[in-house]
Amino acid sequence: MLTEEQISGLIESVREAGRREIMPRFRRLSDDDIRAKSSPDDLVTEADIAAERFIMDEVGKLLPDAVFVGEEAQLDAAAIDAALAADLCVVIDPVDGTYNFAHGLATFGTILAVVSRGETIFGLLYDTVLDDWVMARKDGGSFYGRPDAAPRPLHLSQDAQAGRLKGYLPLFLYEEPDRRRFAPIMPDLGRVTTLGSSCHEYRQMLLGSVDFIMNAGLNVWDHAAGVLAVQEAGGIAKLSDGAAYVPNMKQGQLRLTRSEAIMRQLEEVMDA
Repeated sequence: MLTEEQISGLIESVREAGRREIMPRFRRLSDDDIRAKSSPDDLVTEADIAAERFIMDEVGKLLPDAVFVGEEAQLDAAAIDAALAADLCVVIDPVDGTYNFAHGLATFGTILAVVSRGETIFGLLYDTVLDDWVMARKDGGSFYGRPDAAPRPLHLSQDAQAGRLKGYLPLFLYEEPDRRRFAPIMPDLGRVTTLGSSCHEYRQMLLGSVDFIMNAGLNVWDHAAGVLAVQEAGGIAKLSDGAAYVPNMKQGQLRLTRSEAIMRQLEEVMDA
């Protein structure tokens, strides 16, 4: 397991990357600083690349035996699986919400997870703009942190939902048949939207703003940290087929709720 000193070092490495590499580029990118990857709205910027490199360098000094999986490292599936099976693997999404970042929206952040032999043992969801974070340790709870205060424990409400559900459902990440099936259902759920950033969607759930999160893009850098944080705060995470989430998953539909009762309510609507 990680020591308190190592955890503090991980947080400081991510904060410093934000100060040095991300925020100086925010709303200052030129067209040449932004490139498309798999599609016109799947973007990478100079900030993503520089921040990932900086975090890898700093964390490499802190955890010299760790291997890395970075969103911008372009590892193939086999290499990612091998890394996640290692004794210590650090997973980095340097700018989660790159589309927002590239278009001047402040809803982006950095996600970092530490995985040991296929199990997430630490997660960090960092708001680069406001310099605060949610962190979680396996069997150690979830906490809200900021530079000027002691960490505050996070506990998701287990109360049954009185009305319609509030949550995040990025419909564009689903295959066409499911998009058409889910779209007519969304009004039955209540307030349903997406922030374009897994970092902030997980943070909002953990800070008590929504009842559920759904997602069909299972990149480990988007979800390993957030799933751990939700579970450590008392929430539920599983796939639509009932399988438990594990970091090396590539396909499936992930569902997270703040309680078992909310999961049942969500399933009644989505699987009817």
